[in-house]
Amino acid sequence: MGSWRCWFFRIRRLIGLSLSLSMALSCNLPGHAAELEEIEERGHVIVGVKDNVRPLGFRDEAGMLVGFEIDLAHQLAIELLGSAEAVELRPLANQERVPQLLADEVDVVIARLSVTTPRMRVVDFSSPYYLDGTALVTQQPLVSDVSDLRGQTVAVLHHSSTIDMVRSRLPGVNLIGVDSYQEALELLETGDAAAFAADVSILSGWVQEYPQYRILPTLLSAEALAIALPRGLQYQDLREQVNTIVEEWAANGWLQERMEYWGLP
Repeated sequence: MGSWRCWFFRIRRLIGLSLSLSMALSCNLPGHAAELEEIEERGHVIVGVKDNVRPLGFRDEAGMLVGFEIDLAHQLAIELLGSAEAVELRPLANQERVPQLLADEVDVVIARLSVTTPRMRVVDFSSPYYLDGTALVTQQPLVSDVSDLRGQTVAVLHHSSTIDMVRSRLPGVNLIGVDSYQEALELLETGDAAAFAADVSILSGWVQEYPQYRILPTLLSAEALAIALPRGLQYQDLREQVNTIVEEWAANGWLQERMEYWGLP
């Protein structure tokens, strides 16, 4: 687990340099989201979040939005506006995250959005706050690392990018497609699959709900999660503020404390 954290902070520094350059070079593209001054005058920041991804953003038994990224949204409100309640949390489906930012529906997005080259063409990102990536979960006692899965069956979601990743990194395993996490669980419970491959952020919630399972200590890929922000020179103050805030979270240990609290490796 510790090696994952070292990997995260190494990649965070490298990506932070490239993202800083991207922000410095961003041209005055058509802007949509609110500028920092407008957010301050409004008195609250509108944040796009997830409400169905434990432990990043989900609803507790009382129906309240909680999770690691929800904590980030509230802390961002404290840093920008002085109050954890000065935030409107707006749940978004995956396909809505970037379009909602571009359509002036949210000010920033903290919703399990990974930094990719295509996305960087239309939005900017803060420094990363978490390193996600492909991992595997199992309850098999004789499987302690991904190398132990050679010749065994691994479940993957149909049509997911995880399929190609597992094929390239673990060529000796047999893949079986599933349509849902529940179907994957059923295969694991019956022994028809030895492991299930998915993003480690998702699997962290899995093992919290099903503690008989454990995440194998090797990531097959790495994807930085970051706060998405609007591009354009008019949003430079907002971008600089948010980026400084995330850097301070990482430097003072607050990010690490929140990761550990929510059981994120």
